[in-house]
Amino acid sequence: MSKRMVIRKRIWEIIEVAKPGDTASKVFDFFILALIFLNVVAVILESVEALERRFHLAFEVFELFSVAVFSLEYVARIWSCVSLPQYAKPLTGRLRFIFKPLSIIDLVAVLPFYLSFVSVDLRVIRMLRLLRIFRVAKLTRYSSVMRLFGRVFKDKKEELALTFMLMLGLIILVSSLMYFAEHEAQPDKFPDIPSAMWWSVVTLTTVGYGDIYPVTTLGKVLAGLSAILGVGMFALPTGILGASFVEEIQKQKAGRKCCPHCGGEL
Repeated sequence: MSKRMVIRKRIWEIIEVAKPGDTASKVFDFFILALIFLNVVAVILESVEALERRFHLAFEVFELFSVAVFSLEYVARIWSCVSLPQYAKPLTGRLRFIFKPLSIIDLVAVLPFYLSFVSVDLRVIRMLRLLRIFRVAKLTRYSSVMRLFGRVFKDKKEELALTFMLMLGLIILVSSLMYFAEHEAQPDKFPDIPSAMWWSVVTLTTVGYGDIYPVTTLGKVLAGLSAILGVGMFALPTGILGASFVEEIQKQKAGRKCCPHCGGEL
């Protein structure tokens, strides 16, 4: 093995989740976790106008430092990923690695900074700066709890997709019925079916803001049925995820060994 390959392999070991006894990797993980946390705090504090005016320069310097670190980390991952057999091919292997969910999260962590140079619209720039809050998603790589969440959603993706389609169909059906029941009585509140969807969403989720409500007898009956259906419909994904969490935790307690990177069973 050439010296370059040895260095590349060592860099991969350092920037990945630390293995037992690897002090350098543990220090790197702690540094990245601390930087992610401080970035989230900075985004929150920067939204306070008085603090932003007073510490504008400090915020800017910290942002440049964070982007430099996250960018170097992203480039280092792409460069060293070929150390793994599944990404051994220099071009296709790296392309496959780039489109992994965790790699996309790493890219999103730095992309808003670079996109801000493309637009001169201050509203767009402010929106891009706010997107820095998504750097918290990088915790997925280092948190066992976040990896557990990822495995649960991956295992139950078909059931969750089916539940989402059922909820979407119910929203469309309820909105259409409420439009026909309330349009003549309240043309300003239910002018069309898309506008009625706002009412159906807040009703089916049992939020009920009260800004829009039925006044006709038929509309009130539909609203009551919708609220009852909403309780049952939105309990479905909760039950699916809850059962999946219990299964996953039981598997862990039973001694199942999982890959710390992909969550797959070893």
